Amino acid sequence: MRRGLRLTLLALLAAAQTAAAARPPAAPGAPVYAPVLPGRPLAFPADHGAHPQHRTEWWYITGWLDTPDGPQGFQVTFFRSRPQVDQRNPSAFAARQVLFAHAALSDPRTGRLLHDQRIARQGFGLAQASTADTDIVLDDWRLKRKADGRFLAKAGGKEFGLDLAFTPTQGVLLQGDGGYSRKGPRAGEASHYYSIPHLKVSGLLRRGARAMKVSGEAWLDREWSSTLLDPRAVGWDWTGLNLDDGGALMAFQVRDAAGRPLWAGGALRSPDGSVVNFAPADVTFAVRRRWRSPRTGADYPVDRLLTVRLPRGPRRFAITPLFDDQELDSRLGGGPVYWEGAVRTDGGRGYLELTGYVAPLKF
Repeated sequence: MRRGLRLTLLALLAAAQTAAAARPPAAPGAPVYAPVLPGRPLAFPADHGAHPQHRTEWWYITGWLDTPDGPQGFQVTFFRSRPQVDQRNPSAFAARQVLFAHAALSDPRTGRLLHDQRIARQGFGLAQASTADTDIVLDDWRLKRKADGRFLAKAGGKEFGLDLAFTPTQGVLLQGDGGYSRKGPRAGEASHYYSIPHLKVSGLLRRGARAMKVSGEAWLDREWSSTLLDPRAVGWDWTGLNLDDGGALMAFQVRDAAGRPLWAGGALRSPDGSVVNFAPADVTFAVRRRWRSPRTGADYPVDRLLTVRLPRGPRRFAITPLFDDQELDSRLGGGPVYWEGAVRTDGGRGYLELTGYVAPLKF
């Protein structure tokens, strides 16, 4: 898809979301979103697929690649959004469902984040998301789950390209209460959420015209929701860590304008498969070092000390970035600025996401 068209569609989506914020919930023709409710069991393979009755969802893959040029981080994320457009509009061009995607590569030798994106309204054979299983087409990008359980992803642009296969080595990790994950003090501030840690990665990485075989390890996050975060929220910190002993850790906090946690949560799955789910008081993100972006002036806490409370006592994880400048600036496409990068910890590696440090995210 041509860059100009992508930017136009992003602007249209942003305008639709801005208009939705000022529109009464019962506006004629507005969509009625399906609620996120506790007690709904997740069912597979259908819940690997899209949930078009909900407001938004994402398929979020992050990981580390072992390449001939050394370790590199990557992320591939596909989103589906149902804007508040008039559902009675019969036009095939009405943006009832919008698909967009980001891909990024973190290469310490480059010293900055390489990234690209795609966006389109669903339809016309160019953009679609199956409800039966993971199968998303967005122009020349794709994410598909095969019958053998592998996920195949193809994404990238002029500077880099990813053509990767992800093979699960562990089962699905249901986040929260059986996949019902609270994001705030109100019951409706929640998502359906599961993860698949320790995905085995294989495939090709292209840098310009050069292609190389790569291997590695990745993490898949799947969330869908219809509600907004707490009105006081400005952003969040999230990490997913594949531990060398076979364990897996996810932790997050939702922050207010003063940097205080409004809500927190996560889970630790031990190598034996047992899972500890965290209440808000069980998760603490401390700052060890900050990095200021020379482009945006944002002051990111890129070096963290994460403490989680377990039945046997607290456990601490020092989280260190692969390199500091992993800021993703998507403002030219109508998106936000945030920090999203590969990180190490003692006995593991994974990804860290920091949002709302340039300006409050609009929920």
